[in-house]
Parts: sequence; structure tokens; C-alpha cells
Amino acid sequence: MQLFYNTQLTPKDKQFTFDKTESRHIVKVLRKKIGDQLFITNGKGKLFIAELILADAKNCTINIISVEKKSKPWNYYLHIAIAPTKNIDRFEWFLEKATEIGIDEITPILCDHSERKVIKMDRLNRIIESAMKQSLKFQLPKLNKLTSLTEFITKNNGSNLYIAHCERTDKVLLKSVLKPNQNSTILIGPEGDFSNSEIKTAFQKGYLPISLGESRLRTETAGLTAVQAVSFINQ
Repeated sequence: MQLFYNTQLTPKDKQFTFDKTESRHIVKVLRKKIGDQLFITNGKGKLFIAELILADAKNCTINIISVEKKSKPWNYYLHIAIAPTKNIDRFEWFLEKATEIGIDEITPILCDHSERKVIKMDRLNRIIESAMKQSLKFQLPKLNKLTSLTEFITKNNGSNLYIAHCERTDKVLLKSVLKPNQNSTILIGPEGDFSNSEIKTAFQKGYLPISLGESRLRTETAGLTAVQAVSFINQ
């Protein structure tokens, strides 16, 4: 299945016309023709099965044949708050792979030791969208704006809160505290790790210090290890 994505599609639509950019991709790049079947998601758990009725590079039009509800293939909600890496390619790699494995929400966080303080949301969202389509998922992970760690931990409290850091303090393995079907929020710090004051503040807000293993991991590797650990415990 080749999956398309368009957030504007709704279950009430009977016909739909793509914009110029997507129309050109469908006709010129993919060489789709009238009568071809298209599979489209709106990123909100819906699969639209459609027939191409106008193959024009400026305004491709489809008839919606049917709409299917696609349940999320995991029974938990995973929110990773992670500091963008100095080399943005590494952060983009994390977004792509985390989306492929399964994640619900990502918040880029600005920390005391952050080396990257600017991100391009449009590009990052495109990477997530592409990974969703490639992995045949029908729920688009939510990407939040760059947020200070202090603001994040003030607003995000509750249960199953974890912080992964490198300081030599008492920590538990993430896999030892995870339980199936539980919602989790996990903090992953920048290349220079969280500062002592940030770790202390997180403790005060109820975040449990966790370890991701014996190895010292890069930021993006730590983030993906956490995503995979949650996925594995739920299989």
C-alpha cells in the first residue's frame, strides 16, 4: 500500500481536490491515472479509499469510495520531551525512527546545556509525516513547539514521569518500572546532559530518575531507546 496524507480530509467528504504541489506529485512523479485507487490518511485514525477521477498536475480530484477507522496499534500514550541536537540531522533521525516504532507526542525542550536553540517546525513536521506514511500508520504524532524545560515540567505532571540523566545518583532501569498499557512521559536531555538544578527540579515535580542501560548514549539514541523500551514492554 502506498499511503498519502492530507489533514484536510474529513469522513463527510465525497470528493476531494489536492493542491498544486500534491497534484503534481501524484501525476508527474507517481504517474497515477484516472481510475487508479489511492489510499489516504488524515493522520487522525482514518483511512480513505478513493478513486482518481481527474488526473491533472494542478488539481487532482478523487472520489471517496469508503472510509475506514484505523485504531492505534498500541494501548498507551507516550510523550517524549527531548532536547534537539546540535547536529539537526540526528534529531530528525530520532523523529523519523520514533514515528516508525510508535510515539504519540514529542516536545523539543530547551535546557541549560542546550547547544541548539532554534528548530524549523515545518521541516520537522514533514519528516514525521513522511515516516508515518512509510510505516503505514494512521495517527500523526503531535510535535509541540520548542519549550523550556522549566515550563514543560511545570505543565506536565501526574504519574509515570521519568527523567533519563547521566549523573551518578540512584536510578532504576526504565524497563523495570514500565508496565503494559500505561501512559508515560520521558525526559531526554541535551549532549551536555541536564544540569544539576534541572535534575533537582524534575525530582521535586515527581519525575523518577531512570537509566537506559550501562552505555553512555547520544541524545537521539537515548530517545529512541526509550521509545523502543516502551514499545517492547507492550508487545
